[in-house]
Amino acid sequence: MNPEAHNPWQTRSSQVVYDNKWIEVRHEEVINPSGGEGIYGVVRYKNKAIGVIPIDNEGFTYLVGQYRYPLNEYSWEIPEGGGPIGDDVLAAAQRELKEETGLIAARWTNIARVHLSNSVGDEEGFLFLAEDLTQAEQEPEETEQLVVKKILLTDAIELVMQSQITDSLSVMGLLKVARLRNL
Repeated sequence: MNPEAHNPWQTRSSQVVYDNKWIEVRHEEVINPSGGEGIYGVVRYKNKAIGVIPIDNEGFTYLVGQYRYPLNEYSWEIPEGGGPIGDDVLAAAQRELKEETGLIAARWTNIARVHLSNSVGDEEGFLFLAEDLTQAEQEPEETEQLVVKKILLTDAIELVMQSQITDSLSVMGLLKVARLRNL
């Protein structure tokens, strides 16, 4: 809670060891807060993480199911994706909702700014509540094989509580909405 806190880490050297259009991985030689020498692996993300909790007038939300390659398992999540750093995060949220579900929302609320794994990376995420929904055509990217499920918001929150939804943006977004709506 102290934004002016002194950084106790010192970087002795930094070298990019991997780079693609989504991430950059650096190996850094450091002096840690206690004065000892050490190393740190840092992942720099090239996009903002964007998550959307769409809620219709009847209290339903929409989850997206897809196979997640890094986990080697199927995952149910809120509609989410990435937006280039420097681009408007609301525009990215609107695009992701339409691409993944075909939904268009007339009312948008930014409900959170989050860091997803700040022990190794700098990925910043934004969560939006999307309301006053209308259905249009889904426009998934070529890498996405998606299933959309309409589910009561309270049931989606229960899936989080049972650890059946484990994606971090989804967990944070659904629990934030639960708190905001006193569910």
